[in-house]
Amino acid sequence: MSGQGGQTGKDRVGQGDDASAVAAALAGRQSGFDVLMKHHREAVFRFVHGLTGNESDALDVTQESFVAAFLALNRYDRTRPFRAWILRIARNKCHDWARRRTVRRFFSFAVPIDDAIDIADPEENPEEALSSRRGVERIHAAIASLPANLKEPLLLCSLEDMTQDEAAEVLGISRKAVETRIYRARQKLSQLLEG
Repeated sequence: MSGQGGQTGKDRVGQGDDASAVAAALAGRQSGFDVLMKHHREAVFRFVHGLTGNESDALDVTQESFVAAFLALNRYDRTRPFRAWILRIARNKCHDWARRRTVRRFFSFAVPIDDAIDIADPEENPEEALSSRRGVERIHAAIASLPANLKEPLLLCSLEDMTQDEAAEVLGISRKAVETRIYRARQKLSQLLEG
């Protein structure tokens, strides 16, 4: 994990590579879009999956994030890191997803009981689950239960190996706020996992 350090981490590419890809995309060349997707889709997916806690939803939100980014590409400031820009879009799409999920949950109670009988349980058989998988799921559940303001900086710095300055840029808060929220998130996770 990189606290305040420089350009290290997963899937990092130079800003020059991204700037060239953005220029190509704005010129209408598919290769530009392909390069941006290749460079950033895994990072966006990991971040979104951490926020949604569900792989299927994470795939949908990741796709929505890239569609929104490509539609707004002419507004991207090429002097700033593309990764930070796309992660900010992904964060906003996650907030939209959470609002939609809340509405869907509310209306899901309106399903007639006779119709609900035919709804399949998506969970796998408990006998098939491995203990290591349960441990991972427990950690994911603990992270998912964190408030968004603690979860987001933790995921960006821990999972995406962003510096605290980079995370502050994505979240629109100060570096000190990122540091404090990560500290609080780790304390909360320790309590949840030990309790």
